Amino acid sequence: MSRFEKLYPVIILLSILLGLILGSVNSIRSMADFAILPLLMAMLFFTFIQIPFAQIQHSFSNRTFALSSLILNFVWTPLFAWAIANIFLSEQPALWIGFIMLMVTPCTDWYIIFTGLAKGDVVASLSILPLNLVLQLALLPVYLHLLTGTSSDISMSLLLHSLVVLMMPLGLALGVRYFLTKSRQLRRLERIGAWPIFLLSLAVMSIFASQGRLLIEHISILGLLLIPLLLFFVVNFVISRRVGKKLFHEGATVTSLQMTTLARNSPIALAVATTAFPNEPLIALVLVIGPLIELPVLIIVSFVIQRLNQG
Repeated sequence: MSRFEKLYPVIILLSILLGLILGSVNSIRSMADFAILPLLMAMLFFTFIQIPFAQIQHSFSNRTFALSSLILNFVWTPLFAWAIANIFLSEQPALWIGFIMLMVTPCTDWYIIFTGLAKGDVVASLSILPLNLVLQLALLPVYLHLLTGTSSDISMSLLLHSLVVLMMPLGLALGVRYFLTKSRQLRRLERIGAWPIFLLSLAVMSIFASQGRLLIEHISILGLLLIPLLLFFVVNFVISRRVGKKLFHEGATVTSLQMTTLARNSPIALAVATTAFPNEPLIALVLVIGPLIELPVLIIVSFVIQRLNQG
């Protein structure tokens, strides 16, 4: 682990603190909200461009990885999330629904970046991404109906928006990488290794600048959600690592399985919540608070996994 990589948690912590400070200024808070999506797409571009896409076809042949990831994300996690919500949030229906929505939607962007930071198999993580996106959009109404007794429709525009956020940086990365390969200049990619973490820190700062004030104003809800969220991450960290260790010999593949199991897709869930439950602001608030806790946790997890894999 390089000296710079050891500073990841410190860099992200400083980004969180700076974001909270900047968020106290109204004009900056508005600009930060608009900056989140472009920064996310830029992070994906610099992550994708370092990936040897020629290996992706081989990754699809790893049925064990795909099947274990799907079972953990779409069978185990919804049942576990329902159990946690039943124990801790049974008297808070809005928080219950928001928590379920957050937990049953596996991430389709952040986890790639964190997989790279944790030295996981980014190619394997990328290969499972399209299926994760389609399944969560198809199954979210089912989970809402079965686990919370509610239902909602996911519009085609939401699906297209998610695909654009993914496909634009992916297509650009493919084009640039193809050009560098043809011109025999792939070595230039070695110079951009730090860009994902730099852009990640800016995105984290923007998220906390944009939403940190909302968190502070509803600090009591944070107290109600903190234990269920941390319990989810801790238990799934242990379970996904044990499953990965039993199924795979390479530590990078285990890391990828852990990240696909831990990271959640709060933007998708938030978009659904704001359209499906316009009169329940607390549901949306859960999906705002979720990533404020998740991002620091994933940074810590990336650091811990690197340590464990080296030990």
